[in-house]
Amino acid sequence: MVAKSYVFLGGACIAFIATVGCIFELSSGEAQLGFGVTSAILALALPLGIGLFVAAVRLGRADP
Repeated sequence: MVAKSYVFLGGACIAFIATVGCIFELSSGEAQLGFGVTSAILALALPLGIGLFVAAVRLGRADP
């Protein structure tokens, strides 16, 4: 695997951790950063994590 794939995979992990944290914050009833900011982070982190994971898998498969 190329180093770029590892970077994408690490970014995906961070984005998914942020996604899970936002879900827990929103489900607790009172988010520390407020509903709007936490929802915005969730709306950005989830597709970013999916995109980075897919890119990492594609790069990993392309490298012989």
